[in-house]
Amino acid sequence: MLNKKPYYLSKTKHKLGQTKIEVCPLAYGKIIIKSISGSVCINGIIFKINYNFWLVKVMETRIWRMKADNPDLNKLKEAAQLIKQGETIGFPTETVYGLGANALDTEAVKKIFLAKGRPSDNPLIVHVYNLKQVETLVTRITPLAQKLMNKFWPGPLTLVMPKSRIVPDIITAGMDTVAIRMPAHPIALKLIELSELPIAAPSANISGKPSPTTAEHVWQDLKGKIAGIIDGGKAGIGVESTVLDLSTKIPTILRPGGITREQFIGEIGVVNLDTALHDLKATPRSPGMKYTHYSPEAEVILLQGRKEEILNKIKKIISENGNRTLKVGLMISQEIYEALPEDLPESVIVGVLGRRADLEGMTSNLFEKLRWFDGKKVDVIYAESFPETNLGAALMNRLMKAAGGKWI
Repeated sequence: MLNKKPYYLSKTKHKLGQTKIEVCPLAYGKIIIKSISGSVCINGIIFKINYNFWLVKVMETRIWRMKADNPDLNKLKEAAQLIKQGETIGFPTETVYGLGANALDTEAVKKIFLAKGRPSDNPLIVHVYNLKQVETLVTRITPLAQKLMNKFWPGPLTLVMPKSRIVPDIITAGMDTVAIRMPAHPIALKLIELSELPIAAPSANISGKPSPTTAEHVWQDLKGKIAGIIDGGKAGIGVESTVLDLSTKIPTILRPGGITREQFIGEIGVVNLDTALHDLKATPRSPGMKYTHYSPEAEVILLQGRKEEILNKIKKIISENGNRTLKVGLMISQEIYEALPEDLPESVIVGVLGRRADLEGMTSNLFEKLRWFDGKKVDVIYAESFPETNLGAALMNRLMKAAGGKWI
């Protein structure tokens, strides 16, 4: 009898006695047995079986801790070696934590999709540490692209450009363009340099959940699924990079982020916004924008209006909840919090993002606060809305995606 845990069945669905076991594809870990007959213990239950299948032992996930401003080269060399060997590594950037693999290795990139549960038609961003790497990934760097790189790289800007032949289709979801950025984080840059490879890296979380801004978030989502996590402290910006498409006649923002539309206009003039940013029925063209995204376990509903209107809506929500057992989360600004009554019911959990004037602080706290509400086991989260100017565009984009367009 096998009694070592944890294991996953893979490849097919088996019916063992009266119990159906949902199986997972071979995504990580190693095959320890290919066929068995007799008894097997799975999750504490003994089954009589006579099937051929694979048992996959969950991978041990290593953790390397270091200071963001003083990367530990020995530890980073270990992580870089695993990247070279085709493994996946969680690492910090200035935006959120990324899940990295060799961008030129199709089999390595598959492990990103499998660990995250990410649909294969959702393209990935390739991270580089110098312009020489960019030159190998694209057919041409235009003067406009060069100007933007000179101004905003390293930094939270992803540029979409025509891809070269060496970029695997799995990276681009079969499209003829590739999304590239140079992160402004010492650990990320040194990891890419030591691996001597461009690194494909979406956010290091289960697909659809709030993006991770700490190594602990990555551990919660991906432990046992990836080879290692580099803990470099909290990510600063707190939301993903801005994605700017340079393959269109007029540069188009596909995803708002740390570089704002106002900054682009001041640098290069006219910049369009992708229609999918405000039309939920339109198909997003940006990496990381398809499907449900940034969603906690609880339903998220946005509160529209000015301060007094939002306060009245909150009072109505609390009143209507009454003696019901619903646990209500309020994700609000410091200004709204200070105006709330002091005697809130125990069923109301308040999470303060920060002051409305501090868009950087509120944006940095967003995903962490959504995960905090998950820990509080709330049933619904009512979130304050904010003006969509400057960094507020990125903040509201993430809130709208988390809410699935639900407003009151």
